[in-house]
Amino acid sequence: MLKTPLTSVAALMGFASVSVADVPKVATDIAPVHSLVARVMQGVGEPGMVVPNGASPHHHSMRPSEALTLSQADVVFWIGEALTPWLEGPVDELATEAHVVELLNLEGGVALPFREGVGFEAHDHGDEEQHDDDHHDAHEDHDDHGDDHDAHAEHEDHDHEAHAEAGHDHEEDHEEGHDDEHEGHDHAGHEGHDHEGLDPHVWLSPENAMLWLDVIAAELSEHDVENAATYAANAAAGKQELKEVKAEIKASLESVRDGGFVVFHDAYQYFEHSFGLYAAGAISLGDASDPSPARIAEIQQVVKQAQVSCVFSEPQFNPDMVATVLEGSGAKTVVIDPLGAALEPGAGFYPALLKELGAAMASCQ
Repeated sequence: MLKTPLTSVAALMGFASVSVADVPKVATDIAPVHSLVARVMQGVGEPGMVVPNGASPHHHSMRPSEALTLSQADVVFWIGEALTPWLEGPVDELATEAHVVELLNLEGGVALPFREGVGFEAHDHGDEEQHDDDHHDAHEDHDDHGDDHDAHAEHEDHDHEAHAEAGHDHEEDHEEGHDDEHEGHDHAGHEGHDHEGLDPHVWLSPENAMLWLDVIAAELSEHDVENAATYAANAAAGKQELKEVKAEIKASLESVRDGGFVVFHDAYQYFEHSFGLYAAGAISLGDASDPSPARIAEIQQVVKQAQVSCVFSEPQFNPDMVATVLEGSGAKTVVIDPLGAALEPGAGFYPALLKELGAAMASCQ
């Protein structure tokens, strides 16, 4: 048997340890973000996740292992405090050596304000479609310049002043008189999601996800030049996969594009925006507040007037309340989940989430 000299073994072990040590330690907030980072890091390393799948992103209590993930991170990718207000403090206090990338505020991304009211204001479909076309063209331009990190460089600082200018100053949000106008809305149970500023459910836009793949690859490459080509190739493959998934979903939704539906809470407008769908309204103001009797009466009128065929509920919501809203309408309930709690986390999670939402909405006929 050929024996390898101990010095060679030691050298190989040393090389392996250096290679592993050079891979950035990455922390992410929610499963969709974790999935996109895992896709870029495929074959190189695995990111950590601070908000376990199935937990509420609005008020999760961090475990010691999740705090350790943050404290050891070289890079943190998260949506931002608009989605996880409780996480802003730990990011600042624990991830002191990390470069923090807040995805909600990235230049070139799709960012939509919250929709208000029980029945959303009438959409100008022509304007929406034109916006989709314009954004698609802009995104294609971004794809053509995947190696140009100028836009990414503008986001290299964890800039809370810019964050506040975008309408997400957490303290101001809680001081500007939301006590009476939102039907008993409980701030303590619905932190950081007070329906001012931008809707934080930005991960449900595949256009955003494709942009993020490039940003993630660029960021990781700055920390790990040796694996930069792998990160770039993985991001490119991930974007192509999402383009194919989007085309597949779009084709499946052609028959329901004009069908009326309402949602339990308004979490899906980015998905609607991407696929040309338009919700007629929402039962609840948010996912941590119960609708008042007056709001239920209003949404019942919306269901009737818009000839709604489906209500999209979520696993944690009371089915009896949905049944009350649909009473006498003939509409059906379809359970969907914007966070994909039943899906397996990992690189394949994000495409699977989009497909799951698309299939659910396609069933609304």
